[in-house]
Amino acid sequence: MTLTARTALAAAVGALVVGLLIPSWTGVALVCGVLAALVVIDLVLAGPVRALQFTRDGDTTVRLGEPARVTLTVDNPSERAVDGRLRDAWPPSAGAHEQRHTLAIRPGERARITTDLRPTRRGDRSAHRVTVRSLGPLGIAGRQGSHEVPWTVRVLPAFPSRRLLPSKLERLRELDGRSAVLTRGRGTEFDALREYVPGDDVRSIDWRATARAQNVVVRTWRPERDRHILVVLDTGRTSAGRIGDAPRLDAAMDAALLLTAVAAKAGDRVDLLAHDRRVRADVRGASRTAVLPTFVQAMAPLEPELVEANAPRLVAEIIRRAKRRSLVVLLTGLDAEAVREGLLPVLPQLTDRHEVVVAAVADPALTAMAGGRGTAEAVYAAAAAERELRERRDTAAELQRHGVSVVDAPPVELASQLTDVYLALKLAGRL
Repeated sequence: MTLTARTALAAAVGALVVGLLIPSWTGVALVCGVLAALVVIDLVLAGPVRALQFTRDGDTTVRLGEPARVTLTVDNPSERAVDGRLRDAWPPSAGAHEQRHTLAIRPGERARITTDLRPTRRGDRSAHRVTVRSLGPLGIAGRQGSHEVPWTVRVLPAFPSRRLLPSKLERLRELDGRSAVLTRGRGTEFDALREYVPGDDVRSIDWRATARAQNVVVRTWRPERDRHILVVLDTGRTSAGRIGDAPRLDAAMDAALLLTAVAAKAGDRVDLLAHDRRVRADVRGASRTAVLPTFVQAMAPLEPELVEANAPRLVAEIIRRAKRRSLVVLLTGLDAEAVREGLLPVLPQLTDRHEVVVAAVADPALTAMAGGRGTAEAVYAAAAAERELRERRDTAAELQRHGVSVVDAPPVELASQLTDVYLALKLAGRL
C-alpha cells in the first residue's frame, strides 16, 4: 500500500473540520473514519500491480560515453486499468536520462517505456528493479509492488584512439610494400617475384628466375609476419590513479586496442593478459579478425584493484604463455619504488627471452604544475612536480639500461607513441 500527498491534504482538511466545526473526540473519530474509508475505496479500486508482466529488449553493448536505449514492455492481463507511476531503477553510472514514468494501461493492453542511457563507467550495468505504483480513482492511496526484470548493458572501452587507425594502417602499408617498393633488410621476409622495372635495386634480381623466364625478375620483400605479441595490463593500484576524469587503466586499454588493431592488420598474433596478484583477463589464440572484439569484451569488466601487483607471479605467467621469442608490451606505472622493488629484480627473466616494451601513462598536470610560478605555494608545488618527473625519467632510464623500450606519454599520445614503437621494432626486425 502507498499513500499520496492527497492523503496528507485530506487529513489537514479533516483537522480544520474538527477544530472549527466539531471540536470533540467524536469529530476526530468521524474524520478518521471518513479518511480510512476513502483509503480503502482507493485500494480496492486500484489496478493490481502483481499481475503485471514485464519484458525487456534493446541494446546489450555500448561504448563508453555513447548512448544506449532499453525498452520495457508492460502487459496488463487483469480486468482493471492500472494508472499511476513506474520507476525503472538503474545504477547512477548507467546514466539513465529518466527513471520515473507515467503509467496508464487499460485491461488487456500493453505499454512500452523507453529508457535512454549514457553510461559513465565501463563494465556491466544492470537494471535494479521495476517498481509500479497503481493509484485509485481518488488519488489518495494505491498499491505498490516491485518486480525483478533483469537486463544488463555491457559498457565497452571508449577506444578514442581509433581515429588514428587510418594513419597507422597507411604507415603499415608503406612498410608492407603496398605503397612503396621494399628491398630486403632486417625484419623482412620473401614475398613474391615480379619483372624488373627501372629504379629497382639490382641486388634484388633473382638470377635463376631470370634465366628461366628469359627476362629480368626481382624479388620483393615484406615485413616479417606471424610474430607473437603479448599485451599485459597491470591492474594493480598504480592503474587506479585518475588522469582527468578517467583512471590510468582506461588510457592503457586505449593504447592496447590501437596496437592490437594495427598488429592484427600486420599479420601478427596478439594475446592479452590482465594481472595484479592474479589473472583478471586472459585472451589467447583469437583469430586476426576476431581479436579486437575479443579484447574489447575482455577489457570491459576490468577494474583497478587497490593492491600491489605481484611482479614475480606476473613474469611467470608471461613466460608460461610466451614459449618462443615474443614482443611483450607491459602497460604499467613508472612509480620508482614499485618498479625498483617489484619489476627490476625479475626483469632479466623477460629481457633474456623476449623483446620488452614498458608503456606508462603520464599525468600532464604534473608538467603544468612544474612550470608554476608567482606565489610561494606555486613554487613549492612546482618543486614537488619536478621531483616526481625526475624520478620518472630516472626510472625510465634504468629500464632502458636493461634493454627495455620505454614509452611514457600522456593519455592522448600514449596509443600513438606505443604503436609507433611497435612499427619501428617490426621494421628493424626485432620482434
